[in-house]
Amino acid sequence: MAASLARIDPQQGRVELRHGDQRGVPGWRTCADFLADPGAFGSWRAGLAAWLDHQYGESPDRTTAGYVMSWYLWVPGYVAGLLFHHERRVPSLRPEHLAFRMAEPRPHPEAIAVLTPGFTCLPDDPDAGDPHATAVPDEQALAAVLRGRFTAHAARFVEVFADQARFGRRMLWSAATDALDNALWLAGRYGGDERAGVADAALVLADGPRPLTAPSTLRQVVAADGSAEWTRRRESCCFHYLLDRGQGTCSTCPRLSRRGG
Repeated sequence: MAASLARIDPQQGRVELRHGDQRGVPGWRTCADFLADPGAFGSWRAGLAAWLDHQYGESPDRTTAGYVMSWYLWVPGYVAGLLFHHERRVPSLRPEHLAFRMAEPRPHPEAIAVLTPGFTCLPDDPDAGDPHATAVPDEQALAAVLRGRFTAHAARFVEVFADQARFGRRMLWSAATDALDNALWLAGRYGGDERAGVADAALVLADGPRPLTAPSTLRQVVAADGSAEWTRRRESCCFHYLLDRGQGTCSTCPRLSRRGG
């Protein structure tokens, strides 16, 4: 797993990737810490509110909840998407096996660490015989492992965050769907093969929506210059529009599709 993360880190510039125990290192906390600490998400939202107040002059409650919801789910979704796309490996996504560090002053995850060496892979993986590896028969089986591990982690987040934010569970699972679909897409884009990332998203989200809310929503559209580009319809709203009411909603916002736009 350490070698895998070292190989894929240069193929993206979104976060710093690490392997190994970061507990006790200043600034790092495990996902399990956040889920176990009743005040952790509240403190995170308070720090974000201070930054939003400075930047926009306001910090709506729904916006801080929407940002934190998306940022947290991004942690297991993004690292899993990168490893699946580039290495055809799936790490443990248990909350106690993932950690992240926040940036300052905008408190978003800027580094992610996988704390354990175990991974699931395909039979032809060069390290399939490693004692930390578990091989599955094919890509469909590996995609099912990824989907199952991600949704298990997301389910724990939903249970905790549903009591702290005024969002229904459908909204929270919509954000989880966005995190996984978007992560696989961007793994391909950042790695130079966007179409392969789109194919990975379709594969991983292909086995029905529950508890996720939709299969991959990635599709091609024609840009203003006549070229084709990939986009997706979001399942959840980030509520950024509340910070800039003159700008309106994003073009991919589910609020538009619900109005028929």
